[in-house]
Amino acid sequence: MGVRYLNSARKRLGDYLVELGFITDQQLDAALKEQKEKGGKLGAILIQLGFLSEDILLAILGKQSGVSYVSLEEYGEIPEEAIRAVPETIAKNQMLVPIKKEGNLLTIAIADPLNVFATDDLKLLTGCDIRMVVASDNEIKAALEKYYSKSAQSNLNRKSKKGSEGGLKDAVNEMNLGDMASAPSVEFIKDSIFDVEEEGEGAPAVKLTNMVLSDAVLKGASDIHIEPAEGKLQIRFRIDGVLQNQPSPPKKIQSALTSRLKVMGDMDISERRVPQDGRTKIQVEGRELDIRISTVPTVYGEKIVMRLLDPKGLQLDLAKLGFDAKEMSTFEKNIHQANGMILVTGPTGSGKTTTLYSALAILNEPDTNIMTIEDPVEYILPGINQVQAKPDIGLTFANGLRAFLRQDPDVIMVGEIRDKDTGEIAGNAALTGHLVLATLHTNDAPSTVIRLLNMGVEPVLIAATLRMVIAQRLLRRICTKCKEPYEVPGSEIAALGMEVDPQKPFTIYRGRGCELCHKSGFKGRVGIYEVLEINEEMRQLVVRKSAPSEIRAAATRSGVEPLRAVAVKKLVQGLTSIDEVIRVTVAEESAGG
Repeated sequence: MGVRYLNSARKRLGDYLVELGFITDQQLDAALKEQKEKGGKLGAILIQLGFLSEDILLAILGKQSGVSYVSLEEYGEIPEEAIRAVPETIAKNQMLVPIKKEGNLLTIAIADPLNVFATDDLKLLTGCDIRMVVASDNEIKAALEKYYSKSAQSNLNRKSKKGSEGGLKDAVNEMNLGDMASAPSVEFIKDSIFDVEEEGEGAPAVKLTNMVLSDAVLKGASDIHIEPAEGKLQIRFRIDGVLQNQPSPPKKIQSALTSRLKVMGDMDISERRVPQDGRTKIQVEGRELDIRISTVPTVYGEKIVMRLLDPKGLQLDLAKLGFDAKEMSTFEKNIHQANGMILVTGPTGSGKTTTLYSALAILNEPDTNIMTIEDPVEYILPGINQVQAKPDIGLTFANGLRAFLRQDPDVIMVGEIRDKDTGEIAGNAALTGHLVLATLHTNDAPSTVIRLLNMGVEPVLIAATLRMVIAQRLLRRICTKCKEPYEVPGSEIAALGMEVDPQKPFTIYRGRGCELCHKSGFKGRVGIYEVLEINEEMRQLVVRKSAPSEIRAAATRSGVEPLRAVAVKKLVQGLTSIDEVIRVTVAEESAGG
């Protein structure tokens, strides 16, 4: 409807200009013909053809829409208070400049007075009433460069440093956000870096965004969930794999906060009916992070999830990830094979991609051509050719794999095998001299073979190519600062499958809760791995399509330790808690039993 409204306005504009005698019928016809052939705005075309001056056009547009025309060159210096009220991304994307702020009234100069969305969005983001005036494109571009360039923002930031912290704390108190006041400042990175906290001092949504993001980084969160509900707005952080409630801001800021986050991710802030995805970068106290932003419409508004990715925080040392010496030896032996397929399995968030990246880091040499297809590409690995899957345009895992085989690869990584087509192409690639690494969703390592068979992949292809399967989970690690021993009945440990005297107490550890772990008792995570190397007995079982129980029995005979047994070892070593072992391995226990 917006497009139709603007088109009809252009037609009225042409007739209006003819009626007032500024252009002739012939000139209007020539401009409309040019517009039909090349596109563009009628007013701009009239100016390009020399039929009309920009000053006259702006005056007419302003009169049509009830908006005054202002010459920014004659207006003079724009107050700092006005510039701070509107973030740079909004100003540049909407081609507008704030020129005056009087109390709760913000005056903006805009090139297109028919852009009603800009005023609606600004009202949400700033909390101000918006008055619009019209100015020329060239004058607005000059003002944007003058007031929003790096040097201009640096001067503005230096001037506003003094006293800015008090205003932030006041805003936090008003929004009942408690300890988030102490969060560090946040910078957002697009083509350039700018400090939105200072840039948007008058905007509660900007302040809240900074506080939420900085607090999430401070607490080591991997994801931020902003969830609208009836009468409230819930914020939760996923810390060490577990969602934790955070202080809730007032419901009234929901729309402004949603718009702010969608602007950050370069999403359409006027579209609220369909899911959207976006990306941005932030810098918190010198740390640069990538953020993936996802929105989904719910009955109470748009739910937003942000995934925080720290490229420098990517841990690729397998020993530090939790591999023991035996697992490491099996892993390294198999990834150095010239061909074959290696699969890493587990639920979402179990660290599968990190394990695959660790393998690629070991294999990444100048004489090796490594190609990956991922959805999404979470971390950029120097020296490796990474491709983002785009199913909406036909770039699926399967199609990407087909293309890779014409690129002379040595090692191929597939984000996930989801269907028969991908599984068969991956298997054939492994059969023809390539090392293929991929992920799959299964509860344990022996179930992986059954999953591939259920997809329809030929058992002979699986048996010929599959070298190793790693099933994994992540256990929360007990905080080292507040770690303390305590005794439990031996029967509780025996129930986990460990051979101990059930009549004697057994010493294990827990986290008491301190400032370092934010009272949770846990800090960081450690991996547990079930490493299954495919031997000749298992290949024969695969070809015969044997039952899962037979494949598990063969894995046990080959010395594979199930995830529950590996988790109990971490418990005895004092790395994790008994509750964590039960929470993380309950699904595996059900699958194995």
